[in-house]
Amino acid sequence: MIEKEDPVISEEEAAQYDRQIRLWGLDAQKRLRGSRVLLAGLGGLGAEVAKNLILAGVKGLTLLDHEQVSEESCRAQFLAPVTAQGQNRAQASLERAQNLNPMVEVHADMDRVEDKSDEFFLQFDAICLTGCSRDLMVRVDQLCFQNNIKFFCGDVYGYYGYMFCNLGQEYHYIEEKPKVVKPSGDSKDGPEPKRAKVDPNETTVVKKTVRFCTLKEALEVDWRSEKARAALKRTPLDYFLLLVLLNFRTDKGRDPDPKSFSEDAELLKQIRDDVLESLSLRSDLLTDDFISYCFSEMSPVCAVVGGVLGQEVVKALSQRDAPHRNFFFFDARKGNGMVDFFGPD
Repeated sequence: MIEKEDPVISEEEAAQYDRQIRLWGLDAQKRLRGSRVLLAGLGGLGAEVAKNLILAGVKGLTLLDHEQVSEESCRAQFLAPVTAQGQNRAQASLERAQNLNPMVEVHADMDRVEDKSDEFFLQFDAICLTGCSRDLMVRVDQLCFQNNIKFFCGDVYGYYGYMFCNLGQEYHYIEEKPKVVKPSGDSKDGPEPKRAKVDPNETTVVKKTVRFCTLKEALEVDWRSEKARAALKRTPLDYFLLLVLLNFRTDKGRDPDPKSFSEDAELLKQIRDDVLESLSLRSDLLTDDFISYCFSEMSPVCAVVGGVLGQEVVKALSQRDAPHRNFFFFDARKGNGMVDFFGPD
């Protein structure tokens, strides 16, 4: 899907992206510049991702969102002005987004992402979904998997956030590593040769390949298997929390709302019990504490998860450095993040 590389980069672009070109090279920047990205959902997380992709210098970014700007969304969404309440979020975010980098083609689409045909998604090199239902994410991910389009999704729930990526059955990238200098000398004529050393001043480029699985496979791990049971102690509880929150979104058509805290808290407990029971896991695996920390989008959490998600899209399009495979979870209560793989090997 990525367009043919342009062998020439203008002086203006070279000046704009000088720091990035020094970081990951001219070829990577050209691949990035030739890519078109779809970003669905312009909440707090979507705004952070949009900012990072525009500043990185993709060719085009389409902002897709049918929701309206609300007082609550303005707390974490910095692209839409407070004065734009009641307006479409994508359209209200367009001016500030475009001003970040005039070299990037930024478009606003006010349609519902659920109403888009398969052909619509095929025009992009990468797709990033935020605030979408599980069924939609699974559908779009499967479409991307079949058509070699890079797929990403993510969300922020209060103190928690996650991102998932699927870069296809065979994703190729290059990684720059410090060069290892082999020892010289002959042990027969003198002392034993010294061990190989790492030269911090020289690097070598290594080509690598990694395989991904679909979101559906990642969300439907069989925890009754012996292998999964053995890995349970090392599994971040955020994974099971994500299953609960996605089920809540499916049942209510929205995320937990502070305005209906008591009602939503009880439903979260019930969904937690049902999810863990269906997976043949203990009901106390997720204690009731999680309920107090998963309401609303928090701006600092959006910044962290949006930074990671945006960077992963940039890495995938530029084909530089090892990607996260396949989940990243962030817990602001602990102040740490974790990368873990779920799905068939």
